[in-house]
Amino acid sequence: MITSTSGRRAATLFLTTAVALATCAGAQGAVAGPLGGNGPAALDGVWRVDGYGTVVSVEDGGRRMREYETTGIGCLPGDVTELTPTTATLEPAGPGRARLGYAGSVGHRTLRRVAALPAACLDPQPAKDARTVFDTFWRTYAENYPFFAMKGVDWRAVRDRYRPQVTDRTTDDELFAILTKMIEPLHDGHTSLVRGDCRAAPGNCFGGHRTDTPFPTEELVEKIDASIAGQVGADRLQKWGQGRGKGKIAFAELPDGTGYLRLTGFVNYTDDRTFEADAAELDRALDAVFTPQRVRDLRGLVLDLRLNGGGSDRLGLRVAERLTDRPYTAYLKQARNDPRDPGKFTPAEPVRVLPHRGAVYTGPVAVLTGRLTISAGETTTQALTGRAPRVVRIGQNTNGSFSDVLERRLPNGWGFGLPNEEFLDPATGRSYDGDGIAPDVRVPVFTDEEFAAGRDSALAEARRRLTRRTG
Repeated sequence: MITSTSGRRAATLFLTTAVALATCAGAQGAVAGPLGGNGPAALDGVWRVDGYGTVVSVEDGGRRMREYETTGIGCLPGDVTELTPTTATLEPAGPGRARLGYAGSVGHRTLRRVAALPAACLDPQPAKDARTVFDTFWRTYAENYPFFAMKGVDWRAVRDRYRPQVTDRTTDDELFAILTKMIEPLHDGHTSLVRGDCRAAPGNCFGGHRTDTPFPTEELVEKIDASIAGQVGADRLQKWGQGRGKGKIAFAELPDGTGYLRLTGFVNYTDDRTFEADAAELDRALDAVFTPQRVRDLRGLVLDLRLNGGGSDRLGLRVAERLTDRPYTAYLKQARNDPRDPGKFTPAEPVRVLPHRGAVYTGPVAVLTGRLTISAGETTTQALTGRAPRVVRIGQNTNGSFSDVLERRLPNGWGFGLPNEEFLDPATGRSYDGDGIAPDVRVPVFTDEEFAAGRDSALAEARRRLTRRTG
């Protein structure tokens, strides 16, 4: 189910018919890169990660990392990661410190050397009873979730209400229902609980979502795809990522001289399901779109992120890098870093947009967004707010779920996920979690009325504005 805590952004859980699939899509392994002049072996030992509730043991001359998921009441073994050049970086960062980075995730995590693993991490048979499962779940949220106040949820009151319902006779079904009821009121697209195969039994999985956001059923997705094809011309759409007819990347050059680039996710473009393969496929598509002649001739570009369920933030940055000829700060990233205080975070790390070394498009851009713009779809939207010339955002607010998913296990083997980070506006320091990023021009997005009328107001408005500006 959960294969790594690499920080690879999970596609938003409720955007799939199986909640766990999105969580698994978020995990693409980790990697070790250059380890500095002291050599990889110098990193062997035990390290505590700032934020993330994690201790790691680096072994075998810096080639392997064992993770331990910790809370104030216990420790559970996590993933064993073979550090290879294609998945992450681990390098010294000063006396007693190291920096850990993951291929699909932006930013770094600071590691601080400690003498030994916590005693709880050495317990060969941790308790698996229902009360211990409940307490581990509650404490993990209490120590890592940043948004209780924003969501209007008193987490201590949640414990006081539900813990008395957990007894020695509590069944798995009853326990799953209790844990689900605890987090459902958060209405957070990056919260999840998984106890088995979601494809075989959807009831094994829960994924949070906003009450004002429709579940993207297969029927809705087909309506959206048909609407897009009708507006831009199905014969004009070139597709990449998972083959023709189901490509997550699509481009059309329109008769009015504008370009239309649609991205419905930043993950699983190929059957390899690795960041390296995804990056290669995205680059192949972007090379075909942003040719030297096209970046000179386009009157404007529409970037459609309205049905983007997320994936890798780093892939989102690769798109932003094709749309600028100067470096700038996309956003600041920080993680909650105090088990007792939700307001304390790691130092905010700037994440930069660096221009692509080939052809880049610097003309007018309109970005289409809506409530189904989630996770890496949102950080990509955020990364473009600092672009010059400024992009115009058209549609509806994005979903408001930015953080990587912190993927954890429970003592009974179930998996769950939660956000623990903020992506801050570099100019104002504000977070867009909860409300999402607002459009400059608010128009309907994928409503029944729009479908019935054969209309796409957001796309029409974008084309009107782009051609007016360049006419």
